[in-house]
Amino acid sequence: MEYSFDIFNKTPERLAVILAENCRKRRLDKGMSRRRLAEDTGIPEPTLERFETKGKISLEAFLRIVVEFDWFEEMSAILGKSKYITGAELEVINRNQGRQKGR
Repeated sequence: MEYSFDIFNKTPERLAVILAENCRKRRLDKGMSRRRLAEDTGIPEPTLERFETKGKISLEAFLRIVVEFDWFEEMSAILGKSKYITGAELEVINRNQGRQKGR
């Protein structure tokens, strides 16, 4: 089965749902119950259920799932995409790097 990580230009809420759907599909494809995934990752079963149904999970728990399902390439593709397109955007970022306050 192919997993869809086409998540660019999505809202954070939609991104969480897509990741949760892919987690559930992958777990079921591997013939794993939530209990088994919980045992293998150390993530409590209710936390996995909340993630699969509502898309809510801590970063640490999500990273455990990434390791369990060997999603390193997919996550690298997601995180490796440049957020800034123009040189002007990059200049603004570089100019603001040393700022300590939000103004």
